[in-house]
Amino acid sequence: MKIMYFAWMREHIGASLEQLDLPTGITNIRELVEYLRSLSDGHARALSDMDVVRVAVNQTYTDLDKTIAADDEVAFFPPVTGG
Repeated sequence: MKIMYFAWMREHIGASLEQLDLPTGITNIRELVEYLRSLSDGHARALSDMDVVRVAVNQTYTDLDKTIAADDEVAFFPPVTGG
C-alpha cells in the first residue's frame, strides 16, 4: 500500500511517502489510521485529529469508513490555511 502525507503532516512523520504491507484485519481507513498512529509519535501527532484531515483513496476523496485493499494509494491532507 502506498501512503502519502502532505504539508505539516509529512513534517511530523518525517516522510511524504510510505510503502507498507496492509496488516491483516485492517479493512478501512479508520482502522488504518489507528494502526498508523501506533507506528511513531510523529504519526500519532499527524493523525491525532481526523475531523480536520481529508483522506483520498486512489485519488478520490472519501470518508474513514471507506474499504481499502493492499494495492490502494491513500493520501492524507491537512486543512489548508492562507490569506
